[in-house]
Amino acid sequence: MVSATRRRLVGQPLLFAVSLFASLGVFLFGYDQGVMSGIITGPHFNKYFHALGPIEIGSMVAVLEVGAFATSIAAGQIGDIIGRKGTLFIGALVFTIGGAIQTFTPGFAVIVLGRIVSGCGVGLLSTIVPIYQSEISPPNHRGALACVEFTGNVFGYAFSVWTDYFCSFIDSDLAWRIPLLLQCIIGGILALGSLVLPESPRWLIDTDKDEEGMRIIADLRGGDLDDPTARAEFREIKDKVVSERESGEGRSYGMMWRKYKQRVLLAMSSQAFAQLNGINVISYYAPKVFEAAGWKGRQAILMTGVNAIIYVLSTVPPWYLVDRWGRRPILLSGAAVMCLSLCATGYWMYLDTPSTPNAVVVCVIVFNAAFGYSWGPIPWLYPPEIMPLTVRAKGVSLSTATNWAFNTLVGEVTPYLQEVITWRLYFMHGFFCMCSFVLVYFLYPETKGVPLEEMDAVFGEEDNTKSHFSALGPDSSSERTTFLPSGGNSEYPPTPTPKPRSRNFQNYPPNGWLPRFLRRNGGSSRREGGGGKDVEYQPLHVVTDDEDETEMGTRTMDMDHSHRRKSASDFLEDEDPEDDVGEYEVVPRESLAVGASGILR
Repeated sequence: MVSATRRRLVGQPLLFAVSLFASLGVFLFGYDQGVMSGIITGPHFNKYFHALGPIEIGSMVAVLEVGAFATSIAAGQIGDIIGRKGTLFIGALVFTIGGAIQTFTPGFAVIVLGRIVSGCGVGLLSTIVPIYQSEISPPNHRGALACVEFTGNVFGYAFSVWTDYFCSFIDSDLAWRIPLLLQCIIGGILALGSLVLPESPRWLIDTDKDEEGMRIIADLRGGDLDDPTARAEFREIKDKVVSERESGEGRSYGMMWRKYKQRVLLAMSSQAFAQLNGINVISYYAPKVFEAAGWKGRQAILMTGVNAIIYVLSTVPPWYLVDRWGRRPILLSGAAVMCLSLCATGYWMYLDTPSTPNAVVVCVIVFNAAFGYSWGPIPWLYPPEIMPLTVRAKGVSLSTATNWAFNTLVGEVTPYLQEVITWRLYFMHGFFCMCSFVLVYFLYPETKGVPLEEMDAVFGEEDNTKSHFSALGPDSSSERTTFLPSGGNSEYPPTPTPKPRSRNFQNYPPNGWLPRFLRRNGGSSRREGGGGKDVEYQPLHVVTDDEDETEMGTRTMDMDHSHRRKSASDFLEDEDPEDDVGEYEVVPRESLAVGASGILR
């Protein structure tokens, strides 16, 4: 008989399984975005609701976003109180109830109510899933897993489009009830599955559930409680929590705005431009766009489905690129391609030649592909990355609320602008793409490979109190050198000081004018002191005692034992001789500056 321990899923399989399952939350978000577009044009739907007018249909579609906006603001507070896992469960449950109300509706008023309830669930899910994803992911996988999450969103949209298409052949009310029923089934699966998901270890540690938080970190990093990397991550998180508590600033919205205004504005702007760049002109009104270009009837819906498939495929490359290229190059290149494709769409509609239908399809597909690999996933990754743990849920809730506010704005004005300014609409959104390019180029710092607890230094807001695991050495005047002053457990002994990683991930300066241009103002570095010296962060690597060489940038320092081991004063006392860790070295401050989960150079 196989033991429970051997059957337990740990390490990367657990991390990927949890991430994929949590992505059902954004799958539902995408599904609900697309499902109504095909339903409202169906003959059985219009017959059942007595041919609703444009105002009624617009209201039915828009109320989902009203509900999502309301709960996305509250999601931050809810997530801090009951945890990420509990918020995920409530969001899925509320969404399922709303879907059931829509499916079995007896009339217009009830389906509107169901849309509002579903919107409340979507608001919770669209806020908490990115937070949960970022908090369980290691720095070197955080971007990729967030992009997988966005693929789930787009797949949900594409799935709804094709579901509507195939159900349109059903000659009864089931043609529109089945697509609505499917969202209930998927929502129910997510609600039940969320009960067995691990809680965010960062939320657990923030609420003094240290033992459980340490176990989950160990499970996500391989299942070994004695793993030095897992223990270093645990202690760095706890050290950050203690530091925030000692500051006495609290974690209110007012404090967040005063202390982290720049980060809040960047998070909100990323979501605002994700909508202003024109994606909802295509996703909500793609059939109308194709009809205006010359595709008629079922052909327009078919082109929408083809576009949705390519949209899904375009979200796959960021899985492999976002943690290699970084966030900035992807956003900048995406904004440039989107601007050109939108302007080309407007130009071909202005010409109105026999080639216009095919040309517009190509332009729209290129635009969707560019959005899918850039401004689609990154604005969901960036806010939870740059916000600190104490106000992460609140900051992300504001950025998500911004998304829903601009989502509603664009959705409401687009039909009117399509009638009034016609082809000029696409040039307008192309202009917003240009604005987003400028904003990212000058203001967005790079966050690739930066541990969440080290993000303060990227914004020049590094805590005055050093990490317990900094190789700068412990501050003898600080109680944090003994650690866990507010609820720890001696089961987890001190971790050896991580030493610098020999591999340089940033490779600055990049070769060639284009990489240098895209990486300008790179952000995973900061200025130290007044000398203009760049200090960069690298992923954690715990080096064993027999690794005597460390590389910092292009400079290599040979650190032999005779140089490092001079006297007993160079070591911290081994407080627990039974932990198999032994004494560990205090590296002099003037030699290196190494953070607990990264290296400064």
